[in-house]
Amino acid sequence: MATRKARETLEGYLFLLPSMIVLGIFVFWPIGFSFVLSFFKWDFRNMRHPTFAGIANYLEIFDFTAKPKYPFMPSLFASLLAIVAAIGVVYMFLVIGKKRDMYIALFVSAISVVSFSVFSNSIILGLINIVLWPFLIKIMVEYSAEALRRFWTVLFIGIALFIVINQFVPHRYDIIKWFFDAKEKNDFLKALYNTTYYVILSVPITIALSLMIALLLNSNIKFNAIYRTSYFIPFVTSVVAISLVWQWIFNDDYGLLNYILSWFGVERIAWLKDERWTIPTVAIVSIWKTVGYDAVIFLAGLQNIDKFYYEAAEVDGANSFQKFYYITWPLLSPTTFFLTIVSFIGAFKVFTEIFVLYQGLPGPYNNSGLTMVYYVFDLFYNQQRMGIACAAAYLLFGIILIFTMVQFRLGRKMVEYVS
Repeated sequence: MATRKARETLEGYLFLLPSMIVLGIFVFWPIGFSFVLSFFKWDFRNMRHPTFAGIANYLEIFDFTAKPKYPFMPSLFASLLAIVAAIGVVYMFLVIGKKRDMYIALFVSAISVVSFSVFSNSIILGLINIVLWPFLIKIMVEYSAEALRRFWTVLFIGIALFIVINQFVPHRYDIIKWFFDAKEKNDFLKALYNTTYYVILSVPITIALSLMIALLLNSNIKFNAIYRTSYFIPFVTSVVAISLVWQWIFNDDYGLLNYILSWFGVERIAWLKDERWTIPTVAIVSIWKTVGYDAVIFLAGLQNIDKFYYEAAEVDGANSFQKFYYITWPLLSPTTFFLTIVSFIGAFKVFTEIFVLYQGLPGPYNNSGLTMVYYVFDLFYNQQRMGIACAAAYLLFGIILIFTMVQFRLGRKMVEYVS
C-alpha cells in the first residue's frame, strides 16, 4: 500500500515537472535573481562587475532633488495629533465616557495640548485633545467587537473631519502639505501618487459599470450574445492598438470625444496636453478595455445564483431594489472580491496605455503620467540603473502585497459564501 502511494505521488510530480521547469526558468529564477540584484550597484559603469551596495539602492530611491519645504517627522507627528483631535470631537457626540476617565483625560491631554501647540502652531486643535483619551481608555477597557466597530467608525469620521479642519485652521506642519511638496522633488513619490490616483479612479468605476452591464446582460433582452461579445472584444484586443485608436479619439482639435462633448456646449479639452487630464485619460482607456471582462465574470456570478431566492422574495413582496440589495449583492460578494483583488493588482501595473498615448513619455509634462511600472521601466531601460530598478520593483511588490493582504483580511468578514 505504501509502495503504491509513493509511486502515485512520484507520477504526479513527474507530470508537474515540465511546468515546474518552465516556471523555474521564466518566473522563479528571475524573481530571485532580481531580488539579489536589488542589493547591488549594477549600472552601465558596473555592468560586468556589480558591487554590493546593501540597502543603498532602496535609500537612493527616496533621495530628493531639492529639500522639501516641510520636515517629515514634525509634519507626521502634528498631523497624527490633529487626526486624534478630530476623533475627539466625534467622540464628544458619539461616546459618553465615565467621570473617572475624564479626570485621567484632563491630566494626559495637558501634555497633548502643549506638544500639539508646539508642532502645529494651533492651540485650538490642541485643546480638542482633552476629549480624546477617555475614548481610548474606553476602547482598551471594553475590548469587544462592539467597541471596535465604534472605534473604526469614529476613526474614519475623525480623519474626514481632520481633512476639513485642515483647510481652515492654519498650522505650521502638515503631512499632506509635506507629501504634495515632496512628490514634486522625488520621482518615486510622484509615481506612487499617480498610481494611487489611477487606482482609486479606475477600479471602483470599472466594478460599478461592469456590474450594471452584467445586470443588463442577465435580463432577457434581444441580441444578448452580440452585446456580450461586443463588450468583451476590447479585453482581447491589443492594448497598443486600443491606445492608438484612443489617441485619435482624444485629439483636442479633431478628436471624436471633443466633438461629442461640443453637442452639450462643453469647450474643447486638451486631453493629451494638459497634465490635469493625464490620469483621467489613462483611466478612461483602461476602463473601456477591462469593463467587458469584469462584466462577463459578474454575469457568471449572477447566473450561479439560485432563482429560488428571487421567487421567495417575490412572494414576500420585495421590489427590484430590495432583491438586488438583500439577495444579488450579498451573493455576488465572492465574485466582487475576486474582481477587486485582480483589478487592484492590474491597476498598479498600468504602463502600456501611458507609453502609447504619450509616445514613450510619462505624460505631456511634469511627469504627470509617471506610474510605478513606468518608473521602474525608466530606471532599467533608459537610465540603465538595473540595481535601483530592481529595488523599486520590490517596493511596488510590497505595496501590492500590503493592499492584497488588507483586502483578504476584509474579505473574510464581508464575503458571503453559499454552499
